[in-house]
Amino acid sequence: MTRTPRYSLAERDAVEWLRTLPDASVDLLITDPAYESLEKHRAIGTTTRLKKSKGSSNAWFQAIFHNVRFPELLQEVFRVMKADAHFYLFCDPETAFVVHRVNEELGRALGRDGLFKFWKPLVFDKVRIGMGYHYRARYEFILFFEKGKRKLNDLGIADVITHPRVLGGYPTEKPVAVSEVLIRQSSAPGELVVDPFMGSGSVGVAAVNLGRDFCGCDISSEAQTMADERLRAAGAEVMPLVLDELHSPKQLGLGIR
Repeated sequence: MTRTPRYSLAERDAVEWLRTLPDASVDLLITDPAYESLEKHRAIGTTTRLKKSKGSSNAWFQAIFHNVRFPELLQEVFRVMKADAHFYLFCDPETAFVVHRVNEELGRALGRDGLFKFWKPLVFDKVRIGMGYHYRARYEFILFFEKGKRKLNDLGIADVITHPRVLGGYPTEKPVAVSEVLIRQSSAPGELVVDPFMGSGSVGVAAVNLGRDFCGCDISSEAQTMADERLRAAGAEVMPLVLDELHSPKQLGLGIR
């Protein structure tokens, strides 16, 4: 009998929340921070026409995750991930340079090339153009990192993932189908997928669709409500998650709605 996927949600700062998770307790982490360069894109060109709406909330942009915080984020992500696991970070090309440099600097402090092994940037082709000024953006990077060594489940998948951008949804919402590609590649049914910047819960829905558990966090109360509704609709059960049998076991009741 197939077990019903479970989920737990928290409403707080992403890094602070990660600090509450046990060491080596996460099988796969996929996330999409509200990166700093979004502010620049909003300030010029076509993005000056952004208005407060369901699809483009000015209040959401107040929760920008600034570049100076990436060192603490990457260190916490590394700590909570299991010995052989993958980490995917959605970002634009400008933020990709920042994150890559931070990963290298953290690695040098430990006497290696990077904190994580950086494989490559995957390209998320959104089909339709979006924000920008000189050559409006049609794609986004998904930085592919590895802790330890974990083989992808299908070595025949291309490094360009094409799917139309979500229109009229939560700000910068990613299609569930894109996260499903990453989850199929880097986890197995029953394992735990985590997203500390979950937004409306797209990664969580993808995880539940594929029989994985999900633990997510976002600083926005609106995100909590939307994610909770979507995860319930996908058939997941709300309950504290046992992240690792070796950790006592430790259950998390993190802001469950």
